[in-house]
This record gives sequence, structure tokens and C-alpha cells, in this order.
Amino acid sequence: MILSPQNHVQQPSPNRLSARRKRGWLASAGLASAMVLAASGTATAATAPPTGGAPVSGPAAGGATGIIDATSAAGFTMKTATGVEVTVDETSSTKTVNGPASAVRVGTSVLVLGVVYIATIDATTVEVQRHGDGGAAAAAADGVVPFQPGVPSPVKSVGTIPAAYTEGVGTLVSGTAADKAVEAAQVLFPGGVVDRVVLLSDGSYEVHNSSVNWPHHVFVTAHFKVQGAE
Repeated sequence: MILSPQNHVQQPSPNRLSARRKRGWLASAGLASAMVLAASGTATAATAPPTGGAPVSGPAAGGATGIIDATSAAGFTMKTATGVEVTVDETSSTKTVNGPASAVRVGTSVLVLGVVYIATIDATTVEVQRHGDGGAAAAAADGVVPFQPGVPSPVKSVGTIPAAYTEGVGTLVSGTAADKAVEAAQVLFPGGVVDRVVLLSDGSYEVHNSSVNWPHHVFVTAHFKVQGAE
């Protein structure tokens, strides 16, 4: 069923990891984002993230959708549909697509792709979503559950969960494949921060969502179509 519009053996090398971010990541490395344990039929209680979500795997390719609420010389901040505040750092190599760089301003809906450090993204690409709502409508329509401290994640799955999927097993990916998988997942399930993309043995992808109580895993086919979520 296609939904229309981890010992990880390798991980991408981020462009940079400042001492400030490195300290912040190490301090929160013990905080795992809430997981849905679909196989066992139980759910773990959500763990309060320090700044909107803690990654399990460390800095990796991912992204998020939101509305820009402030800009600076270094980049901007944006808020996702579930209220997660995300800091976006831009460099001279950051690409702006679907509009000029001047379109990246307060009030603009954007999809940001890059290397994720908890709730900070080193942006490789900023996609301007003209007339976008930061993913609010899609998040509401597809049942994205905002993060709530102390509230268990719902035991829920939709669509098809790949037979090849075993939590914690797969290959961390970056580059074009990761970007396409994040884009596909964010069309239907925005609101959180994607902190990694994992290639499964059958060629499909698990897109991991932090900072929300559901869904934590969005499954995307080898052709970058969403097929399920849990």
C-alpha cells in the first residue's frame, strides 16, 4: 500500500561540528527520542527533549519543515507545525530552491535539508514553499501527534511496514537519497525533525522522526513514495 501526496554500519561525515554543538550533543546523547514498539504491542513514555528532540544516532542527514520566525546573519529559526523551534545555520554553499535567497524571510514556509544536530540543522538546501503553511494541514490530516512530556507514544501503524525492517538495523545514508526520502516523508508527516535516514536491506528507507510522539518511523520505497508509518 502506497500512501500518496539499527546498528548503523556507516554514517555521513558532517561539514563541521563546532565545540558548542559537540558539547550539546554529548550532553544529550543519553536522551533517546520516544519510540513506538509496534512489534511488542507496547509503547515507551516520551522523554523530554532538551531543545525539541534528541537524536539517537548523532549528527546525520535529515531535515524539517516550518515557518521562519526570525532571521540573522548566520541563518534563521523556524517553528514546525507541532511547535518545535529549529535553528537553521546557512553557509555560502547553502542552496535556495523554488525562489531567490530574498524569499527566505520571516513568515515563509520552508523545507530545510542538511545535517541535523538535535534541533539545529546545518542547511545544504532551503526549499521555499510558496503559499505553504509550514506543514500544518498535512500534520493535522495525517495524525501527527505533537511531543508531550510524560505522555506515551500511541501504538499505531498505517500503510505497509517493510518486512525487511528491524529497528536499529540498516545503513545510514546521506546525499541525494536521504534528501529525497526526507522530502517524501515531510509531505505527509511534517511537524518533527528528521534526524536520520536508514537504507533497509530491501532497498526501501526508514525516515526517523524525533520531536513528535507519532510517527517516529516513516517508510519510503526505493522510488521515494511513502508506504507506511508507525
